[in-house]
Amino acid sequence: MSILMNERLRARISQLGMSVAEVARTAGVNRTFVYDILRGRSRTPNLDKLSRVAAAVKVEQEWLLTGKGRVSGGNPITEDYNNEFVAIQYAAARPSMGGGAIVEDEDRSVRDFHFRRAWIRDRLKAAPSMLRVMAVQGDSMCPTLNDGDVILVDLNQRNPTPPGVFVLHDGMGLVAKRLERVPMSEPPRVRIISDNPQYAPYDCTADEVNIIGRVRWYGREM
Repeated sequence: MSILMNERLRARISQLGMSVAEVARTAGVNRTFVYDILRGRSRTPNLDKLSRVAAAVKVEQEWLLTGKGRVSGGNPITEDYNNEFVAIQYAAARPSMGGGAIVEDEDRSVRDFHFRRAWIRDRLKAAPSMLRVMAVQGDSMCPTLNDGDVILVDLNQRNPTPPGVFVLHDGMGLVAKRLERVPMSEPPRVRIISDNPQYAPYDCTADEVNIIGRVRWYGREM
């Protein structure tokens, strides 16, 4: 499978042990420029700035664009790159499926979760830096999500079209709910749905809903 520019740049930055701030400072560009590439938001960046970023990480610009070109000290994209696992940050804040309160995780023994890089790119079509692992609590999304389930949230996906399960802030804290747009509503409205029929759905205007990200995967202990 082909490797995207954001993956090449991320792999090179990791190989050199640099931070995004160091790359941006060395290249003389804004950190946002580098972050936009890493998050897959900029597929056609300004070539002059990209050339400076390439120089900062000691590769040819063509390598960043196509994967072909000189890489000082060795190419970070190995034959096993697609089969490698990438760490996804575990977020301490827990999305509740009941009252919505944010619960800080005091168990510092919890480590990042690891997923196969190729699965994230080819199946989820997501940027690892924009994914977070969270634990859910409550029963309002049963049987889809149970109390204690672990979810993988894509922070880049904040549009409830198509409908799906999202993490959002309801004004009190984080909640995991099913969202769908209300057809023909003006102003645009979003319906917030609990899969547990004991909890009634309700509508809000789109401006009132602070969507954090779409739930892409969940895990459950047996």
